[in-house]
Amino acid sequence: MDEPSTSTSNNAIRSDLVEITLDVHQVVPPPDVSTLQTIKFKLKETFFPDDPIRQFKGKTLKTKLILGAQYFFPILQWLPNYSLKLFKSDLVAGLTIASLAIPQGISYAKLATLPPIIGLYSSFVPPLVYVVLGSSRDLAVGPVSIASLVMGFMIAEEVSPTTQSDLFIQLAFTSTFFAGIFQAALGILRLGFIIDFLSKAILIGFTAGAAVIVSLQQLKSLLGITHFTKQMAIIPVMRSVFDNMHEWSWETIVMGASFLVILLFARQVSIWKPQLFWVSAGAPLACVIISTIFTFVIKGQKHNISIIGKLQQGINPASANMLLFSGDYLGLTVKTGIVSGILALTEGIAVGRTFATLRNYKLDGNKEMMAIGFMNMVGSTTSCYVTTGSFSRSAVNHNAGAKTAMSNLVMAVTVMVTLLFLMPLFRFTPNAVLGAIIIAAVVGLIDIPAAYLIWKLDKFDFIVLLTAFFGVIFISVQYGLAIAVGLSIFRILLQVTRPKTAMLGNIPATDIYRNLHHYKEATRVPGFLILSIEAPINFANITYLHERILRWIEEEEDTKTENSCLQYVILELSAVSSIDTSGVSLFKELKGTLKIKGVELILVNPLAEVIGKLKKADEDNDFVRSDYLFLTVGEAVAALSSATKSQSQTIEEIE
Repeated sequence: MDEPSTSTSNNAIRSDLVEITLDVHQVVPPPDVSTLQTIKFKLKETFFPDDPIRQFKGKTLKTKLILGAQYFFPILQWLPNYSLKLFKSDLVAGLTIASLAIPQGISYAKLATLPPIIGLYSSFVPPLVYVVLGSSRDLAVGPVSIASLVMGFMIAEEVSPTTQSDLFIQLAFTSTFFAGIFQAALGILRLGFIIDFLSKAILIGFTAGAAVIVSLQQLKSLLGITHFTKQMAIIPVMRSVFDNMHEWSWETIVMGASFLVILLFARQVSIWKPQLFWVSAGAPLACVIISTIFTFVIKGQKHNISIIGKLQQGINPASANMLLFSGDYLGLTVKTGIVSGILALTEGIAVGRTFATLRNYKLDGNKEMMAIGFMNMVGSTTSCYVTTGSFSRSAVNHNAGAKTAMSNLVMAVTVMVTLLFLMPLFRFTPNAVLGAIIIAAVVGLIDIPAAYLIWKLDKFDFIVLLTAFFGVIFISVQYGLAIAVGLSIFRILLQVTRPKTAMLGNIPATDIYRNLHHYKEATRVPGFLILSIEAPINFANITYLHERILRWIEEEEDTKTENSCLQYVILELSAVSSIDTSGVSLFKELKGTLKIKGVELILVNPLAEVIGKLKKADEDNDFVRSDYLFLTVGEAVAALSSATKSQSQTIEEIE
């Protein structure tokens, strides 16, 4: 006599219904948890997913104090064990990035329409702050192109950098202060997920568009034009270029084009042979030195070659008294600070995480936000404008063998020496060469392979990328970014309001159920409509889900035969992580609708929050009965098929 099978792996397919003999496991509600405990858990998972308090558990008071100091001042983690060997590596890296930071600092300040000296100030104080508060070993901080462009453009919309230069500088410092406040607040309040709304597609499109705009702005320096548009969009810029052809200077064009070719070639050499990173790192400073000497020798001003002019000597003067916290421009500085702060923060965090992954160490995003925020707050009081981690300088820092953040200190000391003793040497530096340095730096922001990969993976993301790119170059930097972010949020809303659903079928000779459109071998189970909902259920999507499920039921009824009428609708809820009160009402309405049609509603694998709320809402034990709850689709089909067959046999015996 054959023994009955109880193994979950045994199965048998029979006649018109799939019957699989399985052990049926009961669906149990989650243990009772108080409201306070629930709120505490959700707040912890929202704001402290990394559980920073974990390291303090079970430690002595002294150890806790040390760990707390190391958490807020990461320098205390590596400084006690710092060695001469590590310093040698950081010294080489620091001197290398200083050779890049000095010309870039001057160039990016001009990009922000600020005095060039402020770019060097911003390469001195902020790195000192980051050494103490930063947790990245590779990040090299200072001015960056995109934040410089955005800040300069947004302030210049309301204040002239030429006729109101003092006010312009004040607004730049105040905007930097608000940028720092915003950045630090995101880190302190653990709100770093806000910057995640800038998706990879947005960033690639935005940075490429910004790179084009930055490069076009340098045509003023490369062509020797004196009357140039203040607008950023490509059409006004090109119109300004050709309307002022009479101002073009062939001497300036030859010099700018020559050094641009040298810089691009040096960059390409470092790409071909990464071990020659020092070629591209040292090329900007070498170009500045050579062009400055050449211009001085030939007396470039007499040949229509524009030069920087005299630069103020000495370290950063205090600027706390220049911050404006009232008046007509307060709204402008807050808006500029938030926009430039988000862009700076996004770039800094992205660069830091990139190199942390390469060197296999953990980077705390919230601590980095606080470090960058406090860095800008301090910087705004010491004549600095917005700074962050630069990809180009950080790449050089990494390739030069930096071991700790001490390389930033070496860079800062080198810049300090330059500010104290070497500023007169930059007086004859041609503006054309600074323009060439900026173009060579931002060319690397145009990532065509990444854009092509996005095109292959996700066409909607590629549309977002193009929106950001064309929005920046044809409208404006901030509006292009805003439109792209809006489009991404619209996509998220679509995903929320139109969740994915699928009809499941049985993989023959198994108890596995998969999407019928995905797995062609999967077959329908007569009498059953098995649907999978693959998103949280809430007020935003219950109407769609209700209509979509009813449509499936109507389609099923249209195709029914005498031997296979619809008896059960099974909802597979494994992917439904949460549900709100509106979602609970969806199940009540479905239950009532199906009851009229003589069809039963079956729920499979409802997760803790879902089954908990459904149980609480079902006081009459009407639509969440234990015999209509199953852990797997296979168990549900097997149990219900067996019950249906037993009922049929009983009816036949009575008849």
